[in-house]
Amino acid sequence: MLKKSTAIILQALAVLFITTGANAQSKSKATKTIIVFFDGLRPDYITPEAMPNLYAFSKQGSYGKQHHSVYPTVTRVNSSAYSTGSYPAKTGLMGNTVYFPEVDKLKGLNTGEAEALNLISKATKGKLLTATPLGELLQAAGKHMMVFSSGSTGQALLQNHKVSGGAIVNPSMILPESFKNTVVDAVGPIPEHGKPNTAQHKWVADALIHFGLAADGPEVSAIWFSDPDGTAHEDGIGAETSMASIKSVDHEFGRILDSLKSKHLDKNYNIIISADHGFISHAGGGSNVVSLLIAKGLKKDILSDDVVMADGAIYVKNHDKETIKKIVAVLQEQKNVGPVFTKGTKKGDLKGWVEGTLSFESIHWDHPTRSGDILTGGNWDDRKNKFGYAGTSFSGGVAGHGGFSPYEVHIALLASGPDFKKSYESELPTSNVDIAPTVLHLLHLPVPPQMDGRVVYELLNEKAPATAPSKATKDIVETEVKSSWGTYKLMLHRTLLGKYIYTDYTSVTRELK
Repeated sequence: MLKKSTAIILQALAVLFITTGANAQSKSKATKTIIVFFDGLRPDYITPEAMPNLYAFSKQGSYGKQHHSVYPTVTRVNSSAYSTGSYPAKTGLMGNTVYFPEVDKLKGLNTGEAEALNLISKATKGKLLTATPLGELLQAAGKHMMVFSSGSTGQALLQNHKVSGGAIVNPSMILPESFKNTVVDAVGPIPEHGKPNTAQHKWVADALIHFGLAADGPEVSAIWFSDPDGTAHEDGIGAETSMASIKSVDHEFGRILDSLKSKHLDKNYNIIISADHGFISHAGGGSNVVSLLIAKGLKKDILSDDVVMADGAIYVKNHDKETIKKIVAVLQEQKNVGPVFTKGTKKGDLKGWVEGTLSFESIHWDHPTRSGDILTGGNWDDRKNKFGYAGTSFSGGVAGHGGFSPYEVHIALLASGPDFKKSYESELPTSNVDIAPTVLHLLHLPVPPQMDGRVVYELLNEKAPATAPSKATKDIVETEVKSSWGTYKLMLHRTLLGKYIYTDYTSVTRELK
C-alpha cells in the first residue's frame, strides 16, 4: 500500500469521484466543516467553570467518550495522523523528534520547525509523509482546506504539508507567502507569543472568522490552539496560568460559535473537536537513556552515530541484533522505564522479536523504512498532583505527554452540526485517525481504502451501513521476560471494534528477586 505513489492514489480517487457522482448529487448540498484542536486538552478540563463554551457544546452535540490520541502521544504524530487518517506506520512521521540520517546522521530533527520538515521533504524527494493528506484529497475533488494555528510551524504544516488547494495561517508562517499581506491587512499585525498565548489565539480565530467563514471560504477550516499545552508544560496541570490558558482558548472558541450564529451559518457548518493528546504531571527521577547507554558501554558518546535516539525511538547502526538485545535488557531493568517495543519477527506478530517486548505492529508504529529498532517511554502511575489532577509519570520537567498512560491517550471527541446527533454520548472507541474519513464522508466524498480510520457513523444523523461495526470488546496483549534481577511484564490494553484496533494504554510491572 505504501509503495503506491501519490499520483496513482489520486488517479484512483478521481475514478471514485466520477463513479460516485450520481449518488453525491442525489444527496442534500454538502455542509462545510470546521475542525478544532485544543492542544493538550484533558477531558476533565471540560467543566462549566473552566470551559463554559466547550462544556455547553459537549452537552448539545455528540460526545465520543472513548476517544484516543495516536501513540506516541505527541503533537506532530497526531497532526499528521488526523490529516491523513492514518497511523505512523503509514504516515512515516514517527515522533516529535525524528531521525533521518540522510539529513543528519548524529541526531534527531525537531518536527516542530517547518524548516526541519522541509529538509526532510527535500531529502526524501517530496515524501515528508508517506500517506496522502486531507488537503490533497480535497484539492483532487475541487475543494479546499485552510489551516489556522497558534502553535508551532511544524504542527501547522503537517495538517496540509503541500498546502494543497488552500492556505496555512500561523503567526510564524503564512503559506502561500503571497497570502501574508492579505492576512495582515484583514486581521491586523501578528502579535507576539505569550503565556498564556492569548493574543495569538485571538489573531488566528479572527483569521478563521474572516477567511474560513467567508461566502467563498474553504469547505474545510481547521484551527489549532496551542494552549493549554504551551502553558501547562511550564507551569503544570491546574496552575493559575494553565487554567487561564484554558479559559482563553474557550473564549476564542465561543467567539467562533457566536460568529457562525450572527452570520446565520450555524446550520451550514459541522464542527468536530479533538485534542492531540492529554496531559500528565511529571515527577522526575526517570533515567536519561542516552547517558545510561553511554555508561553501560552501549553508545560511544553523545554525538556518536552507533546508537541514535529520537524521543523514545532508538536507532542502532546496521540494526546490530546483539546491541539491540543488550539495550532492551538495560531498559527493562530500569524501574522508571515503561513499555519497550521492537519489530515483530513476521507480519501479524503482536510480540517483538526481543523477549519481553511487544511489536511495533501492535501499536501501529511499524513503518517499513522509518521505524527505529526500539521504541520506549516512561512509566506512570495514578498519583494526583497538588491541584487534584490524577496521573504522574517519571519524566523530567513539570508536566507533559508522549507516554502510554490513559491520561495521555484518553481525550475527548466532540461534534455538532446539521449532520450530527444532538445530546448524544457514545462509548464506542474512536481515534484521531477517524477524523479525516468522517470529514470526507460529510462532504460526500469517498474514503480512500489506504486510510486506517473509519467514519464515526454512531455520531451521525444517518443510518450506518450494515458493514459498520457496532460492538466493541476489550483485550490485553502481554509479554514478560525473566532476568537475573527479576521479571519484567508488559501489558497493552486495547479496544477492538471490528477490524479497527484502538490502543488504550500500557502497564508495566517488575518483580524483583
